[in-house]
Amino acid sequence: MSTTEENTAHATVEAAMRGQLAKAFGGVRGTIEAAVPTIAFTVMWIVTSDLRMSLIVSVAAAVALLLVRVLQRSTPQFVLNSLVGIGIGAFFASRTGEAKDVFLPGILYNAGYAMAMLLSIVTRWPVVGFLIGSVTGDPTSWRKDPDVVRLCSKLTWMLIIPCVVRVAVQLPVYLIGGNDAVAELGILKIVMGWPLQVAGLAAMVWLLARGRTPIRPAVP
Repeated sequence: MSTTEENTAHATVEAAMRGQLAKAFGGVRGTIEAAVPTIAFTVMWIVTSDLRMSLIVSVAAAVALLLVRVLQRSTPQFVLNSLVGIGIGAFFASRTGEAKDVFLPGILYNAGYAMAMLLSIVTRWPVVGFLIGSVTGDPTSWRKDPDVVRLCSKLTWMLIIPCVVRVAVQLPVYLIGGNDAVAELGILKIVMGWPLQVAGLAAMVWLLARGRTPIRPAVP
């Protein structure tokens, strides 16, 4: 869909944001694909306590999902994200020999993501604003409207909160529990993954449903 067509389809900032958020979160299938490698690793570790086998099974699950996407000729974006995530976790764990380190990159990612988002709000460049830019055709024109900046800041906060909650809960378990807490870390990652993501999206949609900020197309 072209920028002009998107502007016609979305008369308000809120409507455009709802459409863009639906794409960004990947829907039900994208959410499931993100969880499968973690589920595979956790189950195999509980059953075998074999780090190598658990890593092989989790990576194989991600690769299988990717192949399905390729065969169906559908977008592999969310499977690739999952594959990269489990690949980085596997690298950490294989280097240290500690199964719990599969979950360390995710904890660090959430901490870094939250800090980057917070910085974007403080500097009045809330990252959610760039979704507006993708609709209007100008990546920065939205900053000229204080109402849009405020809206984007609120929406960015709703992305920060789930990340902070994940770190606040998972980091102490990682530090204190060690390899004895691998099953708990796996369960926490799954439980605090898509449920928090869905809750955050629901909160964003609720906020967007309340406003009617007109879109101002970019001036040629």
